[in-house]
Amino acid sequence: MAKEKVILDMDPGHDDAVAMMMAASHPSLEIKAITVVAGNQTLEKTVRNALNVASVLNLKGVPIAAGMSRPMVREQVIADDIHGETGLDGPVFEEHDLQRDPRHGVDLIIETLLASDGDVSILPTGPLTNVAMAMRKDPRIVSKIKRIVLMGGSYQLGNVTPAAEFNIYADPEAAHVVFSSGVPIVMMGLDLTRQVRCTRQVIDRMGAIGNRVSKLFVDLMEFFSKTQEEVFGWDAPPLHDPTTVAYVIDPSIFVTKPMRVDVELRGDHTYGRTCCDYFGVTKREPNAEVATTLDLDRFWDLLEDCLRRYS
Repeated sequence: MAKEKVILDMDPGHDDAVAMMMAASHPSLEIKAITVVAGNQTLEKTVRNALNVASVLNLKGVPIAAGMSRPMVREQVIADDIHGETGLDGPVFEEHDLQRDPRHGVDLIIETLLASDGDVSILPTGPLTNVAMAMRKDPRIVSKIKRIVLMGGSYQLGNVTPAAEFNIYADPEAAHVVFSSGVPIVMMGLDLTRQVRCTRQVIDRMGAIGNRVSKLFVDLMEFFSKTQEEVFGWDAPPLHDPTTVAYVIDPSIFVTKPMRVDVELRGDHTYGRTCCDYFGVTKREPNAEVATTLDLDRFWDLLEDCLRRYS
């Protein structure tokens, strides 16, 4: 069976790192490129984090490029209260010789898609700045994107404001470009990802695998658990970003609902909100499949399988 070709667009980030672990090991996926955006931390730090994680995964031959360092319009926001000063606090990474690709991340997205047969999916797990800028710079790529499976948004409660989820809030204008592009979209919002709670039992289960990547997972989750409890009061942190990779590997794990999704760009209290027409009251054509529930046992089984594939 042919592998699913993907571009990972990330702002690592603890949960981005776990998404990378899954994508790099599963035999059904082929990572064509990893593009990095500012989000959880500044671009310099998220690029360093991507290279550090890739070195642990022995992910050689995949170009990793730095993309946009700031949002399209708004002032920059970061999530250092959750991800720490480095954006990936907790683990200690060894020195390595992995280097970033000299191309700009936006150009790498464009080149990868234009060279494809329209069979590449994009998996954004940070602000959508890179993807939106690529669409604006070369609109030819829009028809070349198989689908976008993104982590972002919510049809209920936000996490950075009462209304907005961080990835969308960090660049709402970019999110508007993407959601209005006409590309097939699957949205893994907070309503879904808050169901994926990484309990102590899960951490111990993955740690028992005993390889270098499972150790990294534990180190990541120990820090992530601490900050999520401090900020949100969670007794177990939601593992947001890996749901995108899990969906591409096995969409039957998830239940989705077609909705019209519009991004609020002007509201004083709702800037960055994804306005999801859950009940179809506007009668407008849906532009996204929005994930609502998942089979959690199967998700954890898939994560364990991915981690066990490392030596």
